[in-house]
Amino acid sequence: MTTLHNLGFPRIGARRELKRALESYWSGAIDQTALLETGRILRQCHWQVQAEAGIEWLPVGDFSWYDQVLDLSLLLGVIPERFKGERAEADLDTYFRMARGRAPSGEPAPACEMTKWFDTNYHYIVPEFIAGQDFQLSSDKLFDEVEEAIRLGYRPKPVLLGPLSYLWLGKVKGEAFNKLDLIERILPAYGLILTKLKALGVQWVQLDEPILALDLPNDWRQAFESVYTRLQVKGLNKLLAVYFGPLKDNLNLACNLPVDGLHIDAVRGADELNTVLSWLSSYKVLSVGIIDGRNIWRADPDALFETLRPIKERLGERLWLAPSCSLLHVPVDLEQEDRLNGEIRQWLAFARQKLDELSLLKQMLDQGPDSCGEALAAARLAVESRRGSERIHKAEVKQRCAGITPEMARRGAPFATRKRAQAYLNLPLFPTTTIGSFPQTDEIRRVRRQFRQGELGASEYQRAMEREIDLVIEKQERIGLDVLVHGEPERNDMVEYFGELLDGFAFSQYGWVQSYGSRCVKPPIIYGDVSRPAPMTVSWSRYAQSRTKKPMKGMLTGPVTILNWSFVRDDQPRAETCRQLALALRDEVCDLERAGINIIQIDEAALREGLPLRKGDWQHYLEWAIEAFRLTASGVDDKTQIHTHMCYSEFNDIMDAIAAMDADVITIETSRSDMELLAAFEHFDYPNDIGPGVYDIHSPNVPSVESITALLYKALEHIPADRLWVNPDCGLKTRGWPEVEKALANMVCAAIFLRTDAA
Repeated sequence: MTTLHNLGFPRIGARRELKRALESYWSGAIDQTALLETGRILRQCHWQVQAEAGIEWLPVGDFSWYDQVLDLSLLLGVIPERFKGERAEADLDTYFRMARGRAPSGEPAPACEMTKWFDTNYHYIVPEFIAGQDFQLSSDKLFDEVEEAIRLGYRPKPVLLGPLSYLWLGKVKGEAFNKLDLIERILPAYGLILTKLKALGVQWVQLDEPILALDLPNDWRQAFESVYTRLQVKGLNKLLAVYFGPLKDNLNLACNLPVDGLHIDAVRGADELNTVLSWLSSYKVLSVGIIDGRNIWRADPDALFETLRPIKERLGERLWLAPSCSLLHVPVDLEQEDRLNGEIRQWLAFARQKLDELSLLKQMLDQGPDSCGEALAAARLAVESRRGSERIHKAEVKQRCAGITPEMARRGAPFATRKRAQAYLNLPLFPTTTIGSFPQTDEIRRVRRQFRQGELGASEYQRAMEREIDLVIEKQERIGLDVLVHGEPERNDMVEYFGELLDGFAFSQYGWVQSYGSRCVKPPIIYGDVSRPAPMTVSWSRYAQSRTKKPMKGMLTGPVTILNWSFVRDDQPRAETCRQLALALRDEVCDLERAGINIIQIDEAALREGLPLRKGDWQHYLEWAIEAFRLTASGVDDKTQIHTHMCYSEFNDIMDAIAAMDADVITIETSRSDMELLAAFEHFDYPNDIGPGVYDIHSPNVPSVESITALLYKALEHIPADRLWVNPDCGLKTRGWPEVEKALANMVCAAIFLRTDAA
């Protein structure tokens, strides 16, 4: 029989129960007992869902209060000194202090750095390693959850990030050293974890080594054989899991490691299946990640059956089936989506439905397709419906894309000329601004909800939003910001808002996916050709500009970010969908300019996120991604200043591409890394203006004038004063007004101090 297992299940709950519990705990509305009870209920619910779908080996340890990498740091005792109390306890509050920034005394402390989990929109908390780092078991969370699953009658398969991937994803603090040198120190701790799991009755443990999908230096590749030879516990089987891409030059290495099973991503690495079969040792299990764990389109069961049938004939019971990666990256349950168009709904599969797809494939392999009855018939009907749907393709959109010329993706003059043309904006040295959004209060959400539900008329809604814009402008002018924003009160999400106003998009009601901690997003679904029926932001920006004499930024989300933060159709190249988005947004940019908006920010927060994991694939992606941004931005006059914003990213290796975007001003998140990201500018003379974030908006801490000033002086080591902007790391929608006003006031004071110092 074919074995089914799962690499991980969404932890937030079908209705975001974990998010609400976490935020209630952080605010003091519930105590730790209530929080722990919410976690217990969610874990047991998710185990039951998976068991009922036929999953035989249930992932345990995939549930996390904030982030699975942070869980492992706590388990291994990797706790920076600033978060340790007198007893240095690795408790839940220590854990949250590391994620959110708070010393044991209650005073602010820099939170641990947060960055993207490979090429996903999930963020992990970066481990911090010091020379001579100790690793010792400091948390019972994993073991307690294993015992919990066993008591409930399940067969647990604990999930652990492997030691090499964990070290790779961490960062060195203080004295420089090679992280790989820590392998001798960390292996005994992993050995203790495995021994303890075996003592609890565990038969299989899943060790995730996703870095095997990367280009690895030779010393890291060579370390795998030694590491896994030493991680042996008699009677405990190890499943090595690789996902997010093909193995390529690491394929032979992965196939021959001393483990009992290998999981491969057969969605992104489908072409490697036959090679893996030929190289895999005859005693090993092969877990084929055949269902896409990162997108929501229903699979074609007949096509997958044809792929799997010869593998089943060859491997027999050594064939395991699973999603390609953890289902963390998709929503929980399609069944609760009663507002989606019925035709589109049948094309989709969320986490629960993906488990059902696995169950159907198992039945087809073990009993034959003829045994599958209505389930297979329904799946076939959905596949055919999508192939033949008239709602997907629009001839006018395709014709417009075919007419794109190179000139459409170029500004009229070089940056130096544009900068002189933009002098009329009369901005001071070190101009201050924000990234766009301001606090989304309960009142704003209430008004939007009432409008959506028809309880509030359009004119009443507009007046309510205009009152909020008036408030935001008044606060910004009082604080003394130089370039203002309207605060985005009308926007539920920076991608969802635009998707709702573009053709070719559909939206779920409960399709939430965790981005980090309690932060969840509801990605739009791009099912068809994209176009813009009408202006989307112009009226709000025009009204905001009418309320102030200071420059007002128009705020848009860029085409690459909309693409990367959506569930994207898989029936045409992503580049083609991105060009459609760019043309739609280009129309919006030009309309903003015509409305008198002279500064327009086109956020590309997720540009690097879409970068392929292998460097050999970068050029193709960057070519069409940069073209899409330039296509969006280049329809305006030289006097119109184009900004863009990028979230946590490493820029060193793509500086040429960032410069090629040719935005007049780029703002980036840098504060959590203490401006370390600016090292990218040491060996690259970035030609345009730049605003490195001067404080971390993901933490409730209010930065002091002194701390902001210190960061700005660090920035001045890399950026000329006449090209340095001053701004927070990111948007402020998740923060409260009291901390926002204090933080921005301190930021403006720091900028004024620098102007005085430079005079």
